[in-house]
Amino acid sequence: MEATHPGTATDHATTNIPTAGPDQPISDVHWALMGREFDYTDNLAVLDGESLIGIVPLERLFASEASARVRDVMDAKPPVVAPGTDQETVALEITRGESTVAVVDSAGAFQGLVPPRRMLAVLLAEHDEDAARLGGYLASTQRARQASEEPLGRRLWHRLPWLLVGLMGAIASAAIIGAFESDLDDNFLLAFFIPGVVYMSAAIGIQTQTVLIRGFSVGIPLRRVLRGEVASGLVLSLVIAAVFFPIALIGWGDEGVALGVALALVVSGAAATAVAIALPWAFQRAGADPAFGAGPLATVVQDLLTIAIYLAVALPVAV
Repeated sequence: MEATHPGTATDHATTNIPTAGPDQPISDVHWALMGREFDYTDNLAVLDGESLIGIVPLERLFASEASARVRDVMDAKPPVVAPGTDQETVALEITRGESTVAVVDSAGAFQGLVPPRRMLAVLLAEHDEDAARLGGYLASTQRARQASEEPLGRRLWHRLPWLLVGLMGAIASAAIIGAFESDLDDNFLLAFFIPGVVYMSAAIGIQTQTVLIRGFSVGIPLRRVLRGEVASGLVLSLVIAAVFFPIALIGWGDEGVALGVALALVVSGAAATAVAIALPWAFQRAGADPAFGAGPLATVVQDLLTIAIYLAVALPVAV
C-alpha cells in the first residue's frame, strides 16, 4: 500500500460502503443490502476485483428496473483522487457538486469513498487555519515583534482559548446540521452544497477582515473603510450567487435547490461581511489584539451563522 500522510484522502475514506459487481442484477443488489449497516450509504461502488469501475447513487439504484444490470445504471467516470491527496483538495472537489470522491491508488486498486459530511469538518478546520494566518497584522511594530518573539507559554495563552472556542463552534455546527437531518434526507441534494456555501461565506469574511486588520495596523479608522467593505461584501455575494444559479440549474436541473442555495449565498455572504467588520472593531475598542482573537472567533460565528442561514433559507425554497 502507498504511504499516506495525516490529512490526506485515505484518512477520510471508508470501505464500509455498499459494493457490487458490474454484472449483478439490480434485484440481487437490493437483497444484498438488506439488514446491513454501512458508514456511508449515498453511493454504491462498482468493483471489478479490486478495481473501481463506477459508482451508482442509491436513489438511482432503487429507481431502476430489477432486471437491469449494475453496469447499466452506473457512472463509469466518477471523480477519483490518489490516497495521498491533501484533504483540502478532496473537500474542494466535493464542493463542486460531487456527491462523493473515490480514492484509488496508482495500481487502480479501490481504497474507499470519502463521505461529504467528513469534508465539512475539514473545511471548517481549514477556515480556522486561514484566519489564524492573519496574525501578522497587529496594531504596532512593537506588538508585532512581541507576538513573534514571545515564549511558548504566552503564545499558548494568547491563542489556545480562541481555538477551543472554534472547537465548540464546530461541535455546535454539527448539532445544527443534525437537527435538520430528516429535512436534508428528504432533499439530499441540499446537503451537498453546505461545504461550498460555508467556504464562500468564510472566504468573503476573511477578505473583509484582512483589509480591516491591515488598516487598523496603520491607523486607518473603521469609518473610512466601512461603506466600501459593506458594499464590496454585498456585491461579491450577489455576483457569486448569480454565477452559481445557472450552473446549478443546468447541472442538477432542480430550480428550487438552485434558487435556495443562491439566496443563501447572498444572505450568508452579507452576514459574514458584517461579522468580519464587527468583531475586529470590537476587539480594537476593547484594547485587545484583533489578530489573535477576532480571526478564530469570526470564523466560528460566520460558520454557525452560515449553516443556520443556509438551512433557514435554502430548505423552504427548495421544497
